[in-house]
Amino acid sequence: LERFHARQLRVSPHVLGHSKAHVGRVVAELVRAAKAQGLQPGPLALSLRGDFVRIGSAYEQHKVRSPDCFDILVPLRLPPHLEPQPRCADGLGPCGAFVCGLRARDGWTRRCRPFAEGFCVELQGRSHLSSVLVLRWFQGHLQRCLGAVRYRLQERCRVSLSACPGQPPTLHILPCSDYVCCHISMAVRLIPAIPLGDALYLTALPPEGPHGSPAPEALWGLNASRQEQRLLGWLKEQAPAASCHLKCLQILKGLRDLRGHGLEEPFCSQWGRVLSSYVLKTALFSLLLQGPLEAWDEQFLVERLEDLVLYLRDCLRKQVLMDFFLGNTGLPEAVALPRFLKEAAPVNLLSAFDGPTLDLVAFQLISTWVQAPHIIRMYSSPRYWRPVPAP
Repeated sequence: LERFHARQLRVSPHVLGHSKAHVGRVVAELVRAAKAQGLQPGPLALSLRGDFVRIGSAYEQHKVRSPDCFDILVPLRLPPHLEPQPRCADGLGPCGAFVCGLRARDGWTRRCRPFAEGFCVELQGRSHLSSVLVLRWFQGHLQRCLGAVRYRLQERCRVSLSACPGQPPTLHILPCSDYVCCHISMAVRLIPAIPLGDALYLTALPPEGPHGSPAPEALWGLNASRQEQRLLGWLKEQAPAASCHLKCLQILKGLRDLRGHGLEEPFCSQWGRVLSSYVLKTALFSLLLQGPLEAWDEQFLVERLEDLVLYLRDCLRKQVLMDFFLGNTGLPEAVALPRFLKEAAPVNLLSAFDGPTLDLVAFQLISTWVQAPHIIRMYSSPRYWRPVPAP
């Protein structure tokens, strides 16, 4: 396991540091250009707030294999007279989905109507912010700004923007050979986000619900990445200096990916969705807070990794793994959550999957752990590694 982590999973801090710095500079240029174009958006339009938020495994020290993919939240600004009013979308979509009503400070007037027609949908007799319309505007706005950025950056790198319907746009960056030492083609997912305060954001849900049915375009997901980063920072302070909790997460993600090469569709896709990185991270958080944190010292790597696998197996058999932030009142005081998040209905991350699927995933998970040395040897050749995304 140590050799598997060192040779195939661990990302070079030098390369990752250069990649993150380069991504930060390019995204800052793009956001600055997009904000400049919308400096006078008027009272009826969206605009960019002017900053961006780095999220995901690359910024949480548990990225595996290659520093070529990044996630960036781009906060948006609503017109000055409108405020978001999020609430759980009970019965309207998947568990944990939100709808975002809007409140006008001076009451809904005729001047609000153009914004509502451009960015809202009618739901239960009220105007709600549409994730589909906001995402479509965001893609077009960035595409219009790309020309200025491309011209300014042409000596450093080549940049392009691609977008699939219903998905956040992806910025592709190909550094010029004489600019940075790490010549890696990078893909940066730019995710438009509606700020709610307390470092919480609403982001568009994928275009399809958990069972393949189209999700209503008024639905949003709650992004608590900043809270996750705070929790990881607190755990780092409390755990031993040589804690192995992030290495356990990396190895489990690596084993999941290798095992997926030997599975056939449609179960292969279900395997990846059930054991998503968010599910694995949630299970790790839950296990860590059961304590004691001293038991996560590096010397106990195999024991803690087995604990994590068995904990996940039990969750899959019981068909229950609760979201770590929605409705969780047992969080450490160091991770402050707003009241509406604490009082939200708890969300079961496994509720979208049927029992037989979860039982089969649990069986394959234990099989993967028992056969880990064999699976690592069988699927570790370069032809099984994930290809670097091309611009």
